[in-house]
Amino acid sequence: MIASLDGGLLPTGVRARFISGINGLTMHVLEAGTDAPDHPCVLLLHGFPELAYSWRKVMPALAQAGYYVIAPDQRGYGRTTEWDPAYDGDLSSFQIINLVRDMVGLVAAIGRTSVVAVVGHDFGSPVAAWCALLRPDIFLSVTLMSAPFAGPPGLGAPGPEGDLIHQALAALDRPRKHYQWYYATREANDDMLHCQQGVHAFLRAYYHYKSADWVGNRPQPLKGWIASELARMPTYYVMDRDRTMAQTVAVEMPSPDAVASCVWLPEHELRVYSNEYKRTGFQGGLQWYRCRTQAVGHRELQVFHSRTIDIPSMFIAGACDWGIHQVPGAVERMQHACTDMRGCHLLDGAGHWVQQEQPEKVGDLLLTFLGGQETGMHG
Repeated sequence: MIASLDGGLLPTGVRARFISGINGLTMHVLEAGTDAPDHPCVLLLHGFPELAYSWRKVMPALAQAGYYVIAPDQRGYGRTTEWDPAYDGDLSSFQIINLVRDMVGLVAAIGRTSVVAVVGHDFGSPVAAWCALLRPDIFLSVTLMSAPFAGPPGLGAPGPEGDLIHQALAALDRPRKHYQWYYATREANDDMLHCQQGVHAFLRAYYHYKSADWVGNRPQPLKGWIASELARMPTYYVMDRDRTMAQTVAVEMPSPDAVASCVWLPEHELRVYSNEYKRTGFQGGLQWYRCRTQAVGHRELQVFHSRTIDIPSMFIAGACDWGIHQVPGAVERMQHACTDMRGCHLLDGAGHWVQQEQPEKVGDLLLTFLGGQETGMHG
């Protein structure tokens, strides 16, 4: 069995361990702060291609403020085990309802009946949102980061699998394709895992390209879900039709000087990600995209149509993050889906990886948000 992440790779006060028996998983978690009944708990959920490690720079500040903080490697990621790694394996285990079940199980496994906040970034954001919508008695507040939540699908809403946007993108003068549907292909994992530049260089370019360090990240709202508008986004979202993701980001590989000066993700920290993904591959995370693009669990989610998130909520993203606009109108619909939205914050100097690029600002916003909750809240 693989060991937990070496403590020497973690900031002071952050530790790693395993928790078994969580919805069929042995879950690898990072934690900080004292796990005592009088210390409220904050749960942090990462996205793709990230890990619990993505929260390393936020966790100490929350712990120092008196919170017990826990961040898991989610199903399909890192050192969490007992999930199905095969493309043709149990895809339904990665649907959103089961990812919420993972988090309900984790809260129970650490001996808690609730947490004061669930915080999700990127694909962790919809997991956090559905945690808040389905079990507000367990998840007492929610912070969504980078990916707005537009609410449950309507009863008559078609699933994304029949979307005609793909033919329209392919028919553009510069033929394009949407990255989420590319991630759902059988080839995507091999394209990244065995790419010409190697996993470490691939991740360096991927993280750079979606960060505030890439000067082209000047996002603007899109007028609609139409090919000509989607094609305004960078190629990490709307790719050239005949390129893999590894080929796409290689064009934007930062110079050695830029790599050396990257303070928010130095080489030894990026090495944690690249070593993990070399070992596990990317398929676990890609299964999440397959569930979305193939509408796995979509009909079940329609049961909750018109239901809103009524607990305190907050949204944080980087001012240089195109992700907030990739689904046109989602930010506006989020204002109705979350009835107690306490703030929407776009942070200067951050792109998509907001909690890594601007951890101090993110930590301050979380602490202010948590401090403004009802004094009777416990977790």
